[in-house]
Amino acid sequence: MSDGFAEMLDRAQAFYGQLAQNNTKDWFEPRKDQWKTDIEAPAKLLAELVAEEISRMTGDPHTPKVFRIHRDLRFSNDKTPYKTQLAMLWSSGDAKDLAPVFYFGITPTDTFLGCGIRAFEKEALMRYRAMVDTWGDRLAKLIAGSGGHIADIGPMPLKRVPRPYDADHPHADLLKRKSLALRRMLPDGWRADGDGLVAAIANGIEGLLPFRQFLTERLSAHTEHPHQVST
Repeated sequence: MSDGFAEMLDRAQAFYGQLAQNNTKDWFEPRKDQWKTDIEAPAKLLAELVAEEISRMTGDPHTPKVFRIHRDLRFSNDKTPYKTQLAMLWSSGDAKDLAPVFYFGITPTDTFLGCGIRAFEKEALMRYRAMVDTWGDRLAKLIAGSGGHIADIGPMPLKRVPRPYDADHPHADLLKRKSLALRRMLPDGWRADGDGLVAAIANGIEGLLPFRQFLTERLSAHTEHPHQVST
């Protein structure tokens, strides 16, 4: 039986499509209460229900977060005040644990899932590069089999392979990265299944679990590495 969240998704896509064409306070303010009732409130409930599913699948408690609609304009040349997509995230543990997060996004035209780490801090970056150097073949195979692709988020990759790794390293592209996350579309035909959006998200996330488990285990295993890192 459908859980009713498909209607929220449809409303969100229509709303954010209009917002993209009218990204001003004058347009948004008269529609703010409707957005909070018809989109934000059910989105928060959806995030809580999916958190329960992810916690069950991973064995780790996950906390949901629905991102606010207001953009942070402090360091951006783009001064449009509102985000034109609905996004939510699920995280577990402390950020220092390097645990990948799951996310779900609704744009005017797409619905997508993701899993990964948005940005590696210096020590984490050392662990990540050591992992790629040792386990790159396995990581590449997991990415290829995930049904998704590497997401374009976080810091820009380096232009060159960082020292001390060889410039012709077989996984040079992965070594250049300062973040790693996968993105995949919501599974096709989920509406026809009749199980609802919570089940569709859970099914999509299930396909990302091997990638998440691999990162969690391998990044935790590489707490020390002899190479000096050039960022």
